[in-house]
Amino acid sequence: MSLAEKIIVVTGAAQGIGAAYARRLVEEGGTVVLADRNHEGAEATAASLGGPGKALAYPLDVADRGSCEALAAHLGGAHGRVDGLVNNAAIFSTIRMKPFWEITDDEWDRLMAVNLRGPWLLTSVLLPLLRASASASVVNIGSDAVQLGRSGYLHYVAGKGGVQGMTYSMARELGEFGIRVNTLSPGPVYTEVARETVTPAQREAMIAAQALHRAAGPDDMSGVLAFLLGDDSAYLTGQTISVNGGLVHR
Repeated sequence: MSLAEKIIVVTGAAQGIGAAYARRLVEEGGTVVLADRNHEGAEATAASLGGPGKALAYPLDVADRGSCEALAAHLGGAHGRVDGLVNNAAIFSTIRMKPFWEITDDEWDRLMAVNLRGPWLLTSVLLPLLRASASASVVNIGSDAVQLGRSGYLHYVAGKGGVQGMTYSMARELGEFGIRVNTLSPGPVYTEVARETVTPAQREAMIAAQALHRAAGPDDMSGVLAFLLGDDSAYLTGQTISVNGGLVHR
């Protein structure tokens, strides 16, 4: 599953699960670009990552076309191609749970701009560099909150449901270029990032509902991500891979 010599972009990689993704990909030998609005945090995370690969940081706002185009220009000049794209950046941990009829227009629009528009926009802008790769793979990060129909997060659930649908269409449209597109759909994952909306009782209830009765950490997701980006999954595209400890079944 070596990712040696692959150029991989991971959005939202300054902290949390995105940082864990970047760490595993560097360990597998990849050259990983940690792209995040929090550039200082991304630089600090990149500096902390050890392994046979390289970790580089670059500022990125996935909701802004100019920011995406600046990243594309940088990658084109530095590498000439992109072999892997992980559309991980999303608004989640700061969401205040509420009934959907209390979600404001601004909350809806801000979340959709990052969680749904962002993956479409960045993939579109990076497409020439993805086409320049001999074996490009795009991994959109979904969520099994869609399958659960989690209450209190309707805009998040709707956005991630859109990401899954987008994956299917992207895979169809990009297949002619040999570019694979899949969704990695985690269940509940616990990181160092605080989630004020999940109480200890709710956490224990979700763990009890899983077939595997333990909490998931980022490392439970990062191995699956490395597989989806590597050559061992060369014939896998247009799929949603749930990694949830048996909480829900497709």
